[in-house]
Amino acid sequence: MTRQERALIILRELKKIYPETQTFIHANSPWEFLVAVILTAQTTDKKVNEITPALFHRFKTLDDYLTADITEFESYIKQIGLYKSKAKYILASAKILANKFNGQVPKTMEELLTLSGVGRKTANVILSEVHGIQEGIIVDTHVIRLAHKFKLAKGKNADAIEKELLEIIPKEERFYFSNSLIAYGREHSPARKKEAVDDIISQALTMT
Repeated sequence: MTRQERALIILRELKKIYPETQTFIHANSPWEFLVAVILTAQTTDKKVNEITPALFHRFKTLDDYLTADITEFESYIKQIGLYKSKAKYILASAKILANKFNGQVPKTMEELLTLSGVGRKTANVILSEVHGIQEGIIVDTHVIRLAHKFKLAKGKNADAIEKELLEIIPKEERFYFSNSLIAYGREHSPARKKEAVDDIISQALTMT
């Protein structure tokens, strides 16, 4: 069975489980979504969703971030890991958006990568979820692990794995694939095997 054939089987099974894409991050605007995604680095979406309501209530507009006192800002996110670095990234990105992008979240990979604290994974999330642009594939720890498990990729890092997945995932399915595979990894095939619920995809691949 080729990698592409395996990918199509996986997409078929994912659509049975997740007819719609999943919502992981709660935000009210493209800027808030960017803030939340930066906060998720090495932190669960659930934890970020717990702290952002108070953060977004205090800092309502981009201008509020531009004039923010960093110590006060940190106090709203100190419950998550690397909060000091993330505070610097977010406030720096606010200034870049104001100065270079007229306060708007960019729509290209190249421009997004100029923002502080934004790497390729974060940029792919923003392009897909905010702008509906399926340029790349979001590769997080779940996607890395399952791409190896289901023999879709052999790469050792996120960039290499994304390149391999781009070869076999239809462009119109890129966001759905990564979004649903992340949900599947959390709910059905976690890293700790004893927590696995029912690895439907492994069964489907074996039976085909």
